[in-house]
This record gives sequence, C-alpha cells and structure tokens, in this order.
Amino acid sequence: MNKKLVVDSAIATIFSVGMLAVTQAQAVPDQPKEWEKCAGIAKAGKNDCGALDGKHGCAGQATVDNDDTEWVYVPGGTCAKITGGVVAKVKPAK
Repeated sequence: MNKKLVVDSAIATIFSVGMLAVTQAQAVPDQPKEWEKCAGIAKAGKNDCGALDGKHGCAGQATVDNDDTEWVYVPGGTCAKITGGVVAKVKPAK
C-alpha cells in the first residue's frame, strides 16, 4: 500500500474527529448557574419532589396538572416566563 496514502488518510481522520469534537462541544448549552422551584406548572406525575403544602414527599406524585402546590426545577429566571409559574425557591446548581 502507498505510504503517502496511509499518512494522508490518517491525517484526514484525525482532523475529522477533531472537528466533530469541536462541533459537539459547541452544541451543548451552558448549564444554569442556579435553579428555581417553579410551582403551578408541573404535569400530573411529573413533579420534582414533595408538594409545597406537605400532601406528599416524593417526586412523581402530583395527581393533577398545574396544581399550585406542585413544582419542578427550571433554570433560574425561567419560571416567571411560563404562564402560571410561581417561583417557590431558588438554589445554586451543583
């Protein structure tokens, strides 16, 4: 096999892998600096933890959509933009 062809193919492969890594890295959005509990927007069975009024203490136990006492975490500053969303508490991201 021609050595030049092998070397050229190897260089092209390395270049392609490098470009793919750069493209994928740019496609991932920045992680939020903080999260907030957003009450009133959770769908039935999709809440993130216990109800604000203490009805239950676990995720996934909301029984109706958009209950004022059920919440989900959303990136900080997002809850106020969602119809019916009320910020219950803000916490730093991990």
